[in-house]
Amino acid sequence: MIMGGGASESLSILTEPRAEPAVPFGGKFRLIDFPLSNCVNSEIYNVAILTQYRPFSLNNHIGIGKAWDLDRASGGVRLLQPYQGGPYGDWQQGNADAVRRNLDFVEAQSEDHVLILAGDHIYLMDYRPMLRQHLQNNADVTVGVRRVNLHETHRYGIVSVGPEDRILGFQEKPRRTRETLASMGIYVFRKDLLIDLLTSNGYVDFGRHVLPAMVESEAAIYAYSFPGYWADVGTVQAYWEANMSLLAEDPALDLHNPDWVIHTRSEERAPSKFGPKAEAAGNLFSNGCQVHGTVERSVLSPGVYVAEGAVVRDSVVLNDTVIEAGAVVDRCIIDKKVVISQGAQIGTGDDNAPSKEMPNQINTGITLVGKGAMVPENLTLGRNVVIHPFADAKAFGRRKTVASGTHIGKSMR
Repeated sequence: MIMGGGASESLSILTEPRAEPAVPFGGKFRLIDFPLSNCVNSEIYNVAILTQYRPFSLNNHIGIGKAWDLDRASGGVRLLQPYQGGPYGDWQQGNADAVRRNLDFVEAQSEDHVLILAGDHIYLMDYRPMLRQHLQNNADVTVGVRRVNLHETHRYGIVSVGPEDRILGFQEKPRRTRETLASMGIYVFRKDLLIDLLTSNGYVDFGRHVLPAMVESEAAIYAYSFPGYWADVGTVQAYWEANMSLLAEDPALDLHNPDWVIHTRSEERAPSKFGPKAEAAGNLFSNGCQVHGTVERSVLSPGVYVAEGAVVRDSVVLNDTVIEAGAVVDRCIIDKKVVISQGAQIGTGDDNAPSKEMPNQINTGITLVGKGAMVPENLTLGRNVVIHPFADAKAFGRRKTVASGTHIGKSMR
């Protein structure tokens, strides 16, 4: 069961028009492609995706699951959405509550164990060794874990383990801790135990409620250590860094690994095209891109157009965005179908004043432009600026300059 319903305000404009797992990543992919492909590559073919917040993009992307070979008569992929009526019908309040509200589906499955995954993490993982360890330990629950830096522990559920990797403590996003073993949001439950836990208790969240209660009751909970690359891209900085890491000469996340293919629903696009005056160095281009200007250290999704004289550097630019002549885009995340008009300067200057509305999330100099927005000609935007989706010329008024940390337009939330 893949959790796909989160709103994730910490990703700012990227999750205003879509659920977090539907956010594009790495050029042609979406976040959901990674756990879904991991399932198929691990020979797990009975998959449910639990949706809630703005599900259209996610549902449209998954369809009947053909891209992942999940269009099957038996098993396959199912999109489970909130509903009214019955003992479980209502809005989901957390990931454990989301599973509770779909227990009728869980109970109807023949399998004895349930693998629960986050839909918004980037990693390549074979789940079969984790499942084998779970069975060998006769575990109630097995939790996927990995080491993180001490300064990152406040973002994760942190576990402490004893002999044979048995979990002895669990803290959800602690302010201070000496432990650095973090939960990856990957759980294997005995199905009968999971059903009993969620029907007999009001637990809402696995990290905040279910796992601490199980540790306290001395249930058989074990940690499975994952040594490979894993990224929680739930913040603007983490999302930008994960995309930029793909540009390394030997990236930790290898999207070109023929032995572990990441499947996605691909659009029919012409090959990328580079004009006679194009300059490009250290980038990742997707099909359908047309580059006539300069692109440096950037990730471009399908259909991006960079005009002659335009410059894009250190940026993530999503599908069908147009960057017109003379425009400069520096250290930005540009959502789909944006127009950066002629001569506009996006992400300029040395003023790194944080976002006025999200100072704790947008403070590293990254400027964001929301889906369908239009940045007027010759406008200059500073750093940590947020342009909300579908903002047009009227939203900017008569401005010629937008100061660092400013928000323009109206949020869709």
